[in-house]
Amino acid sequence: MLIAIPCTLDAIVVKLQLVNAGINCPNCNEYISHVHQTRPVLVRDLSVFGQVVYLKVPRRQFYCFSCKTSPTEILSWLNKKQRQTNRYQEYIYEKVSVAGDPPRKELTVKQVSENEKMCVAGEPRRSEDAVQDIFHKVAQFKKKTGGCLRD
Repeated sequence: MLIAIPCTLDAIVVKLQLVNAGINCPNCNEYISHVHQTRPVLVRDLSVFGQVVYLKVPRRQFYCFSCKTSPTEILSWLNKKQRQTNRYQEYIYEKVSVAGDPPRKELTVKQVSENEKMCVAGEPRRSEDAVQDIFHKVAQFKKKTGGCLRD
C-alpha cells in the first residue's frame, strides 16, 4: 500500500505500508500477528521518468508465542539484508551482461554506475563495486538456478 510520495530534486522516496496483518512462523508454521518491532529500510528500485526511486520499506519482525522466536517477514521481492529490489538487481545485471546475437557487453560497470547515479558515500569507485557485486550475485544465482530473481 502506498502511503506518501515525497519528491526531492535528487530522488523520489515512496513510503510503503504492508497490508497483511501477520505471517506464518517459518519455524512452527503457526500464524502470528504480534509485531515485535518494525525497522524502516531504504531500498533502491527502478527509476521512474528519469528520477531515482527509493522505497521506504517497513521490515517487520514478529514474535511467535508458540516457539518463542522472532522471525522477520519474508518479502518475495526483497531478499534479507538487501538494499535493492530484486527487479532493480535484474535490471543492473541486464545492463552490464552479455546479451543479444552476437553476444556483446551492453555497458561497462562504470557507465552503469554513472547512468544509475549510484553513489556510495560519495565515492564513485565504491559505486562501481556495488554494480559489480550486483552483477556477480545475479550471475551466480542464474547459473545455480537457471532462473531470475523476480517473482
